[in-house]
Amino acid sequence: MSLIGDGLDAAVQKAFTRPAPKNAGPQMRYLVKQLGGTKAVAQLLRVSQRTVERYVKDQIKKPRPGLAARIEREVKNRWQPQIRAKAKAKAASTGGIVIDTRARLGYTAPIGSTDQDRIRHLTIALPPIYAARLFDAQEQGASDARLQEIAAEALKEVYFQDGGRRAGSLDEVRFTDIEHLEFDL
Repeated sequence: MSLIGDGLDAAVQKAFTRPAPKNAGPQMRYLVKQLGGTKAVAQLLRVSQRTVERYVKDQIKKPRPGLAARIEREVKNRWQPQIRAKAKAKAASTGGIVIDTRARLGYTAPIGSTDQDRIRHLTIALPPIYAARLFDAQEQGASDARLQEIAAEALKEVYFQDGGRRAGSLDEVRFTDIEHLEFDL
């Protein structure tokens, strides 16, 4: 997926009330229940239907690494959808989202200002409107570049312009060379 998209998913997964299944058998049984049959799971994971049946019956216990990663990703994507939706709705309406990043940040401004890009480590609470924009763009399948643009706009308003109290003449904020990125709801 993407750096920012994965970070948003990880933040939402912190809201889960129960841990997702860890072993292949329970994970496969969960997917079969969610998708309504072994054939659908087999197509999703790109394995044979018989292989899925063997995992369900615990005849196979340890999947190869590529398959294990696909199973885990699909289970996490479907795990506790109502809690996932509530966490996103709360962040988008009242809670906002906290971004913790170490990246190169710079801006375009009028001549005479120090707009040189530099590595900064920021931990900033973003308003709910930006949480909503990030989650909406992610659900619509936006690219990592688009999610990065939305995050840059949020940093421009909250960090550089301080909600309109300073630096009103900034044109654009550059948010590049991300070394670390984490979100928290």
